[in-house]
Amino acid sequence: MVLKLEDKKAIVAEVAKVASTALSAVAADYRGITVGDMNKLRDKARKGGVYLRVVRNTLARRAVEGTEFECLKDKLTGSLILGFSETEPGAAARLFRDFSKGNEKIKVQLLAIGGKAFGADQLNAIATLPTRNEAIAIVMGVMKQPIEKFVRTLAEPQTQFVRVVAAIRDQKQAQA
Repeated sequence: MVLKLEDKKAIVAEVAKVASTALSAVAADYRGITVGDMNKLRDKARKGGVYLRVVRNTLARRAVEGTEFECLKDKLTGSLILGFSETEPGAAARLFRDFSKGNEKIKVQLLAIGGKAFGADQLNAIATLPTRNEAIAIVMGVMKQPIEKFVRTLAEPQTQFVRVVAAIRDQKQAQA
């Protein structure tokens, strides 16, 4: 399909806008995937907060210029589909990891997060990053722990006193 210059500029602008706000990116080879499977992937992406786009590599290189995904610029080769995580850093990696389990034709080539590019071997590490809610729960647990320990320490003398009184009571009941 031949694209006009205006169409190319629109695609570059759209991808650049998404890339400027995205948290992470994944580039995967999609050769051989059926239209039905591609539609399933796109549906899962919409539900998971991932922007998916098949873009020509030359246009993708222009789109990522000036963003934190510029590290992917020189490595974009072949038939690639780009996925940008818009809600949480591991969303795109999780999407491609889970989808590739049922469809071997999707092969992740590149990942980018925090301005650094990674190979496909890091897919599982990025996919297991906690979601926003999980990260908040972890931080709250860490923040709550010292307070709980402090309260237990304050309550310990009274607890020991109650145990001593109960032991004396049990001892007197046993003698009676």
